[in-house]
Amino acid sequence: MQFGIFTVSDVTQDPTTGRTPSEGERIKAIVEIAKKTEEVGMDVFALGEHHNPPFFSSSPTTTLAYIAAQTETLLLSTATTLITTNDPVKIAEDYAMLQHLADGRVDLTMGRGNTGPVYPWFGKDIRDGIDLALENYALLQKLWREDFVDWQGKYRTPLQGFQSTPRPLDGVAPFVWHGSIRSPEIAEQAAFYGDGFFANNIFWPKEHYMRLIALYRQRFEHYGHGSADQAIVGLGGQVFMAKNSQDAVDQFRPYFDNAPVYGHGPSLEEFTEMTPLTVGSPQQVIDRYMAMREYYGDYQRQLFLMDHAGLPLKTVLEQLDILGGEVVPVLRKELDAKRPAHVPDGPTHASLVAKRNAERIAARDADASDSVSTQKSGAAFGLVNKGA
Repeated sequence: MQFGIFTVSDVTQDPTTGRTPSEGERIKAIVEIAKKTEEVGMDVFALGEHHNPPFFSSSPTTTLAYIAAQTETLLLSTATTLITTNDPVKIAEDYAMLQHLADGRVDLTMGRGNTGPVYPWFGKDIRDGIDLALENYALLQKLWREDFVDWQGKYRTPLQGFQSTPRPLDGVAPFVWHGSIRSPEIAEQAAFYGDGFFANNIFWPKEHYMRLIALYRQRFEHYGHGSADQAIVGLGGQVFMAKNSQDAVDQFRPYFDNAPVYGHGPSLEEFTEMTPLTVGSPQQVIDRYMAMREYYGDYQRQLFLMDHAGLPLKTVLEQLDILGGEVVPVLRKELDAKRPAHVPDGPTHASLVAKRNAERIAARDADASDSVSTQKSGAAFGLVNKGA
């Protein structure tokens, strides 16, 4: 089971002080948060992609490469890579480059994002969103898996004998999660390719995500990638903790009430009842997130949103100490113990290379077996003819 942090990279005023950090301060803070994520024993740090204020993360690979140079084990990912408005050629090259720099500690989450105006900014039409996601990803797959690509599609100019550079590390492309909060077409896409499905799981009731994940699992099995319970699922989440649960509520309330994402809507109490947002003691967080397995089945990745809504860096780092020290070790132990042996761990570059090598050996052995069978059949045929 992989645990980690994801950030949407918002630059938000602290409602308790009235101070808004600069973009530079938030960028440097993100680096500190990523390093802290590794320090407290978690596995993954994921960064969103946005091209508009109040967000700063327009170039995730630049930031993640900088973080890679200052970490050793942390798996670097994206909370969203915009498959609709980015050129698949650029995605192929940028993330293969990051793969090499980070020694394979890279995967990414494909998504359409939640900012409608981004489409015309990059010369696209939002009405083509789903079709862009499907076509662009099909091209990205070819770019990573074929040395020379011929391509003819609807949304970009054709390619003839094109090779993206650098090639993926060890000949194995980064693992891809497909992120969605509402679109069954994306769950279908993830299942078709045998990729992971990441349900953000921070805004909607659990029943909504249960339907999407169930569809993904069913179609994963349909396409022959394994049984439904072997499908690769990731979940988002949100928590804020204090030793005393009422202290946590009192401290977090002003941030919740003024957050650009969900402030001025349902109350904190209503939102925590309807969604996985958990504000309370570490034990309350453990109990709440242990229950996720009951709703979604065994899953491979749990990421938490911790640095949003104007929370100061000092507070976020303190929250990570609690999460990494008191919550994640318990969740990891309990969830791993409950997971059946045939359900896979979260994917890593090493596991993908091992899987590729095993498939090559199996294919070679099958070819050798076919060759021996052919030779035996030929010899038997010769004996029969000779006897005749």
